[in-house]
Amino acid sequence: MRVLLAGGGTAGHINPALAIAGYIREKRPDTKFLFVGNKGGMEQRLVSQAGYEIRSIVISGFKRSLSPKNVVENVKTVNRTLTSSVEARKIISEFKPDLCIGTGGYVSGPVIRTASKMGIPCVIHEQNAFPGVTNKLLARRVQRVMLAVEEAKKYFDKANVVVTGNPVRGEILRADKEHCRMKLGLDERPVVLSFGGSLGAKRINEAVADLVARSGIDGRYQHIHAYGSYGEWFPQLVREKGAQLELCHNLDIREYIDNMPECMAAADLVICRAGAITLSEIQAMGKPSILIPSPNVAENHQYHNAMALVNAGAAEIIEESQLSGELLMKKADEMLSNPEILKKYSENSRKMAITNANERIYSVIKKLMGNVC
Repeated sequence: MRVLLAGGGTAGHINPALAIAGYIREKRPDTKFLFVGNKGGMEQRLVSQAGYEIRSIVISGFKRSLSPKNVVENVKTVNRTLTSSVEARKIISEFKPDLCIGTGGYVSGPVIRTASKMGIPCVIHEQNAFPGVTNKLLARRVQRVMLAVEEAKKYFDKANVVVTGNPVRGEILRADKEHCRMKLGLDERPVVLSFGGSLGAKRINEAVADLVARSGIDGRYQHIHAYGSYGEWFPQLVREKGAQLELCHNLDIREYIDNMPECMAAADLVICRAGAITLSEIQAMGKPSILIPSPNVAENHQYHNAMALVNAGAAEIIEESQLSGELLMKKADEMLSNPEILKKYSENSRKMAITNANERIYSVIKKLMGNVC
């Protein structure tokens, strides 16, 4: 079987594609894969690191504010929309896929649209509760629309939808809380895990600094925090708030968390953005969370992702416009000081989890492909 996957722009579109390819490869080791990404996008690095071949096309989205600079960029986008379809047709004709899978981002638009016109079976996967524009436009052109959550169904009227969940890494599913706490050298005090992404989120860093500094002073919580590549000022800010980091053995402050399954398994409370894949991992582990959606994403989709958990009694939300260190500490204290409430958040979070997403997605593909798969 020959499978072409298109998606990119963010890790939230790339990692699901990699997870789907990895599971298909487990089931059908003879499958040939080709990824198509946006030229210069992070997918070039991530896909190559995972050992897959990747081809590139040039595509971009329209700018909403009509400044002179953006008008010029929008003219370029119109041209790229035309040329990207030609590029996509060339790649598809050369690779001759039996199936095309789109996981979102601008690049999946011309690839899946062109493949559909060429009569090749196509499916798309939507990771968010509020779908991206590209997937909404493609929905009626594909054989199946695979959704991460039930809440997304209402945006795909008349499309052939099925809820599969988001693919979750095996390390997340297998991680044991007590074993991970022991491995990380943590004691019985509550453990808070916080992060704002690989680059770091300035507002989250500023608010979390108050909580981290207080824990450094009174030892109330153990805290693991990743401040990101743009947050190198964070440790100094915590020191200015009165915590002597070098002497605070209950604080684990770093730029990036490269052992996330262990850290998340060990945590009693997670403070983070509301990216779709992160939330799927939180649900799979049954973790209570305080979610701070990024306001700088398409269609404000992180807010909708967060509200799906909030409405299920699985998380609390603080919108960035209201975020402060004082409010964050208040919510964290309310949750961590009441074991019964914390347990309820955990149970509700785990109820939302779809831990067999890979199997569900492969089942959709098998039914669609018949004897080919």
